[in-house]
Amino acid sequence: MHLVCTPAGLPITWALADPKLDERQVLMCVLDHDADLLDQRPGLLLIADKGYVSAELDDYLAAHGATLLRPSSRNRAPRPGQQLLAPIRQLIESVYDTLKGQLDLELHGGRSLAGLTARIAQRLLALTAALWPSRATDQPVTRSLIAYDH
Repeated sequence: MHLVCTPAGLPITWALADPKLDERQVLMCVLDHDADLLDQRPGLLLIADKGYVSAELDDYLAAHGATLLRPSSRNRAPRPGQQLLAPIRQLIESVYDTLKGQLDLELHGGRSLAGLTARIAQRLLALTAALWPSRATDQPVTRSLIAYDH
């Protein structure tokens, strides 16, 4: 699963892809499919892990006015903003932990691709429904699902 979300963990767009596919290519396809995501947000900053190292991806994002913040390889000089990645990485893991732990993402029960897709969409919609009111009403804590925990 490939997920693009806000810094508060609100899902924006997602895709299911064969794990054999190059994740950088999947990201470009997701962004092409949801063209408004980049076109209506000039200067968008995307954050990813070091698996997204690619001159082609960097060129693609630069052509769309976006920037990718990711760790540099061990044998390369640190990239600008790299020191900001540790707390953000924790946020990314928190989003996946919420999806797996509280929303049972891994226990979906889908028996076909259509069933799997529908059940993952259910969980992402549930996460969105839980987080959106907090964001829309400017609550200080927007990532808490304690009230919805089972």
